[in-house]
Amino acid sequence: MAASSRAQVLDLYRAMLRESKHFSAYNYRTYAVRRIRDAFRENKNVKDPVEIQALVNKAKRDLGIIRRQEKSLLSKTFEKEVGGVKEP
Repeated sequence: MAASSRAQVLDLYRAMLRESKHFSAYNYRTYAVRRIRDAFRENKNVKDPVEIQALVNKAKRDLGIIRRQEKSLLSKTFEKEVGGVKEP
């Protein structure tokens, strides 16, 4: 793996772990962290650049999902705390 690819993968790994730790629900948070670690460990010996790029693209999509879910959960929590009355 090229140095730039390695750095990109490590940055992505760290970002996914950092974002997943923002989940307030303990079970969901620990599941996300465990899944991220397992997935990266499972693919650590991949040498094919095309496959590495495909895995990086998948991880970027997954990071976007984590960020959207975290924001969605935060907004729902905020509505409950501030609004008092939830409108449809």
